[in-house]
Amino acid sequence: MRPAPHSAPREGTPRPGSITRLLVATLLLVVGVSGCAAVGGTPGTSDRNRLVGDLAGRLSRSGAMTYTAVYTLPQGDQATIAQAQAPLRVAYTYPGGTLILTPEQTAQCHAGTCTLTPPPSAGTDAGAGLLTALGSGGLVSPALVASLLTAAALDTNVVISQHDTTIAGENASCVDVRGVNNAAASRFSVCITTSGLLGTFTGEVSGRPVDISLDRYSQAVAPDAFDLPTHVRIVDRRPPGQRSAAPVAAPSHSPG
Repeated sequence: MRPAPHSAPREGTPRPGSITRLLVATLLLVVGVSGCAAVGGTPGTSDRNRLVGDLAGRLSRSGAMTYTAVYTLPQGDQATIAQAQAPLRVAYTYPGGTLILTPEQTAQCHAGTCTLTPPPSAGTDAGAGLLTALGSGGLVSPALVASLLTAAALDTNVVISQHDTTIAGENASCVDVRGVNNAAASRFSVCITTSGLLGTFTGEVSGRPVDISLDRYSQAVAPDAFDLPTHVRIVDRRPPGQRSAAPVAAPSHSPG
C-alpha cells in the first residue's frame, strides 16, 4: 500500500499544526516550570526545577524528530513509536493494537477492526484520553510522560531522586518520582536519553502497569509506518466531507 500523497487540508479538516500542538503542548508546559515552593528531600527546589526543565527540554525536542523507537515490554513483548514530520504523523504499535495520528484521521486498531475518527482538536481532552489509553497496551507516550514531569514539578510534597545510565548505547538521565498528587501516575521512574528520546518508563498510569525500555532506534521510518493494517475491518466515523482525505485499503468497509 503506497502512502497517501500530501495535499492541502480540506475545509473542516484539522490542519497539521493542530496535531503538532496537541502532541507537544504538555511538553511546552514542562519547559516553563519554575519558582516552585520548597519540597522535602533532595535535590532542593532549584535543583529539582533545573533537572525537570532539562529533561523536559530533551523530551520536547523529540516532538520535532523523525525516528522509529522499539521498546521492550515485560514477557518479551515489543512496542514501537514511529514519528515523521511535514506533516507530523505518529504511530504507536503495541501488543494487540495500533494508534495512528495523522492530520487526516485518528485510527484506533484493535481485534481486527480499525476505527477512524477526526483528529482531536488542540486544547481538548480527547487527545489526552487517546494517549492515556495506550496504557492498555503497556505503552506510554512521550507527551504523557512530560505531563507527569510537569505534575511532579508542581507538587510541593514530591520526592525525586536522580541517577544516570546508558540505554540503547546512549547516555541517559533518570529520575525516580514518588508522591505526585492529581496525576495519572503518583509514582514512576523515567529516563530520557541525551538525544531526547524516552529511554525507560516504569509505573502505573491510570491504574495500568507500564514497564518499557528502549531497545533500539533509528532516525528514519518505514514508508508504510502510518498506513492502516491490511485485512482489517474499517469503521469510518469521520464526517462525510473528511472521508476522502485519506484512502482506506482494506477488504471491507463499514461506515459508522
